[in-house]
Amino acid sequence: MCYKSCMTKLLERAIARMRELTEEEQNTLATVMLSMIDADAAFLPLDRETEAAIREGLAQAEQGEFVPDEVVAEANKRHGL
Repeated sequence: MCYKSCMTKLLERAIARMRELTEEEQNTLATVMLSMIDADAAFLPLDRETEAAIREGLAQAEQGEFVPDEVVAEANKRHGL
């Protein structure tokens, strides 16, 4: 069995993809990962702009305003999903 000295293939793949991101994007993902590992995913420091964007998105979802499936499919394709 492998505990602290090895990673799953999926985690290795995720980290390889993260290395391709900007420093800011890497730091954001690292903050999220560490928060989740520390079992404190409820706390993630957000700047006011990000918080406002999240609130706006939630309000749009409540009103049934969603991004068209074609736009989501294209974004997924760009990100290899």
